[in-house]
Amino acid sequence: MPKQIILAAHFPGVNNTTVWSDPRAGSQIAFDSFVHLARTAERGLFDFFFLAEGLRLREQRGLIHDLDVVGRPDTLTVLSALAAVTEHLGLAGTLNATWHEPFELARQLATLDHLSNGRAAWNVVTSPGAFFGENFRRGGFLDHADRYVRAAEFITTAKALWDTGGGDFRIRTSQFDISGTFPVPRSPQGHPVILQAGDSAGGRDVAAEHADAIFSRHHRIDDAREFYRDIKTRVAGHGRDPDDLKIIPGVSYVLGDSAADAQEKAHHIRRQQVSPQTAILLLEQLWNRDLSGYDPEGPLPSIDPVLDEDDTIIKGRAGMYPDRIGTANEWRALAEQKKLSIRDLIIEVTGRQNFIGTPADVAARLDEYVQTGACDGFILVPHLTPTGLDDFVDQVVPLLQERGVFRTGYTGTTLRQNLGLR
Repeated sequence: MPKQIILAAHFPGVNNTTVWSDPRAGSQIAFDSFVHLARTAERGLFDFFFLAEGLRLREQRGLIHDLDVVGRPDTLTVLSALAAVTEHLGLAGTLNATWHEPFELARQLATLDHLSNGRAAWNVVTSPGAFFGENFRRGGFLDHADRYVRAAEFITTAKALWDTGGGDFRIRTSQFDISGTFPVPRSPQGHPVILQAGDSAGGRDVAAEHADAIFSRHHRIDDAREFYRDIKTRVAGHGRDPDDLKIIPGVSYVLGDSAADAQEKAHHIRRQQVSPQTAILLLEQLWNRDLSGYDPEGPLPSIDPVLDEDDTIIKGRAGMYPDRIGTANEWRALAEQKKLSIRDLIIEVTGRQNFIGTPADVAARLDEYVQTGACDGFILVPHLTPTGLDDFVDQVVPLLQERGVFRTGYTGTTLRQNLGLR
């Protein structure tokens, strides 16, 4: 029997994946937008709705970053409201283990699990820097090396609180020393589903020991298979069944009436996603210097990147380039080989369109990934808010069902059951 594919929907709006210039684009704050995407995902029998969290808007050159929208609603408030307008769809929120506290977050997630009848999920993230900490009056109190120590103990502490079933607790770890009575009875899932998105060695180990699923960025099939093997091996090393941790990369798609039509649409979307201004902003994030005087249709800078990692031009984004000089040289070689301008190069090296083709082509490719050990499913990241998932649900989901690799109805009563987790 073929493996069943997990599908989730990421609410768009962060990074330059979302095309705000499209006349069909809607609000990233209005509740109707959240409702439309969530109900579309539930109509498509998706496992869960995934909402990112930003504790501060990014800044570049001291200004609000052009790729972000002005406004990041509170994650748990939105998910709690969506619990009232959906029935089966899981509700997953990105919540930071560095700045939240275990008692506070465990209570909120247990409450969401009750309100949704067992559909809550928590995507655990960390951030070591002072940029976010300024909002919490704590500055850069946590060293980078310690962030996964805190995250692992945070998860363990939250699970211990949930296990009290509303009883007394006393918990002491290197990061936490708390006691009291947990005010929320045991929720329908017991433990809300835990996702983790870190890709470093520390992040992988935390996920292998504690998580139920990984939000992966590995979407090229060979790379995805290697990541899959590594994580499943780490899971077994912690004494867990490898199938108890699902690997779900974030991916995008473009559908067309033919392969050529899909490629033409994909090209148009990429040009919308990477405007001339956006190309310069993204190049600055590698070069770590002001490049506003450069022509986006011209060549790459001949000067080298600035290596000062304590003073980066972009604030509020995880470090993307551990070897700035090496990456810059790779980009120069690629630009020279293909005769690419700055904008054309950025379009090529930051591409997020993973599945392009007819609905049948995309369904077949998604199925190949899951059946050949590259992942357990996908978190779809549409390029439009909030209607970007509509065509996938209408055109691709029925083909996956015909293949026998996707449900034709919800069978579980909780998110944990629908994901096949214990």
